[in-house]
Amino acid sequence: MATDELHSAGAPAGVAAAEEGEGEAAQGFSFSIWPPTQRTRDAVVRRLVDTLGGDTILCKRYGAVPAADAEPAARGIEAEAFDAAAASGEAAATASVEEGIKALQLYSKEVSRRLLDFVKSRSAAAKATAAAAAAAAAAAPSEGEAPAAPSESEVVDPQPAE
Repeated sequence: MATDELHSAGAPAGVAAAEEGEGEAAQGFSFSIWPPTQRTRDAVVRRLVDTLGGDTILCKRYGAVPAADAEPAARGIEAEAFDAAAASGEAAATASVEEGIKALQLYSKEVSRRLLDFVKSRSAAAKATAAAAAAAAAAAPSEGEAPAAPSESEVVDPQPAE
């Protein structure tokens, strides 16, 4: 057995084929990591929906998002992250694989950052609404209760002034 045959026999089929016709096989193969396919972007949205509404650390800390709200929020988060990454100089359509990897890393970071910003802002808004409702409930007398007694500054002196 020749050295070339021995080398090819021990290698996986794809590697052996690439080595045999390196010049012609490598030229016919194109690999692009950026932009992600629509299928990949849809998978990111599905994962965001699962994260927003599922049993995750984010949901435990900031509260789960109802399914009706999670889908549009996830689509918005993904679209904004994609646009931010596409606007970067590294996401050019004719970018090298290395530049594509950098753009994909930026996209991933943007998705994570925007997801965290969304759950934090939603949690803060919910807390503010709850605090306002609690303050309103404390200020308004409930049914059956007498109005609060006037304070000393509100009491009018019944004696006429001289």
